Amino acid sequence: MTDTRPPAITPDAYVLGVDSGGSGLRVALGRADTDGPLATAVCAEPVRTGTGGIDAAHLLEQLLPVAAELLKRAATEGGRPGTGLAEDGRPGNGTTSARLTGNGSAQVAALAVGAAGMATLGGRLRAELPGALAAALGVRRLALAADAVTAYAGAVGQHPGAVVAGGTGMIALGTDLVEWRRADGWGHLLGDNGSGAWIGRAGLEAAMRAHDGRRGGSPALLDRLRSVFGPAEELPGLLYPRSDRPAVLASFAPEVAACAGADAIAADILRRAGVHIAEAAAAVCPKEGAEADGGCEVALTGGLFRMGEPLIGPVREELARLVPQARLTTGTGDPLTGALRIARALAADDLRLPHHPTMLSVQNTRNGSAPSGRATTTARNGEPGPDDVPAHGAP
Repeated sequence: MTDTRPPAITPDAYVLGVDSGGSGLRVALGRADTDGPLATAVCAEPVRTGTGGIDAAHLLEQLLPVAAELLKRAATEGGRPGTGLAEDGRPGNGTTSARLTGNGSAQVAALAVGAAGMATLGGRLRAELPGALAAALGVRRLALAADAVTAYAGAVGQHPGAVVAGGTGMIALGTDLVEWRRADGWGHLLGDNGSGAWIGRAGLEAAMRAHDGRRGGSPALLDRLRSVFGPAEELPGLLYPRSDRPAVLASFAPEVAACAGADAIAADILRRAGVHIAEAAAAVCPKEGAEADGGCEVALTGGLFRMGEPLIGPVREELARLVPQARLTTGTGDPLTGALRIARALAADDLRLPHHPTMLSVQNTRNGSAPSGRATTTARNGEPGPDDVPAHGAP
């Protein structure tokens, strides 16, 4: 019988973490046996998404030269922390994308990619990346994860708990290390309740109510609308044709937060947002064994929570009512940190987060791509199970 397991990991092996989002592609290089990154790089151009999903070729076009340069520098400079590329991610002169493991100078034990849209738009990544990364960089083990999963790994690690990732949108993800549970993250038309887009839209609605003289209006928010967008009656013509409406709506959320200290309407918007966020967290927080383990950790991560106590306070209050055993924390690691943690755990054969066909797929890449032997799990509340059966109400 042919052994498809990757070869044993050597002590000097490297791991790579990749975070692909709306602001671009970020790459972190680390050691398989040491915490933290040795170097990071940023490619400012977001990976394209088209009718076929996330463009695997475009991701590889950006990732491979940057990864090769990071590995080359680490090998020649002894892997000292702080070496690496400039923040724009452009490699220096003499960069090659040659496979560095050919001469033993650098071994890529594992690589983890976290990408926005991976669960629903990542089919091409799952089909094309394993073979391409094995051929170009000698990647032995590969994890392809939804960005919510890397956000979880960065904020909570490999422990049971929940994370709420808040920015323009909002999604909650939790696990008991047996299955994933998801709440919201359905976009600004169907959900993302409590997100930056939700707060911004609620603030603009209150401003327009004040403009019309209707109940529930906020003159303070109307002033901010005029300052940011111009005359209120021209806002629909500015907003509706935009393809980036969620981002435009979210851009007004800081104005709501700035008014909340002196304006009751703005403060109430943040209070309601906090309730929505707590409800999503409560829906995914593992209940079994939480009290014995010191409670369910719920980590808040993302730029939304830079609003501070006016938003976090209502989250804490409502979560304490819904899930008394919950412990609210601020995530210390971002999705790039999470991707690197997943890669390091994968290299050590110690990845305890639940595998899933679309949310966290793991493949061994010796002789191309071969599925890992570990069984996948379902994700409740909307993600498909292993046989594409909707997982609502899965046991």
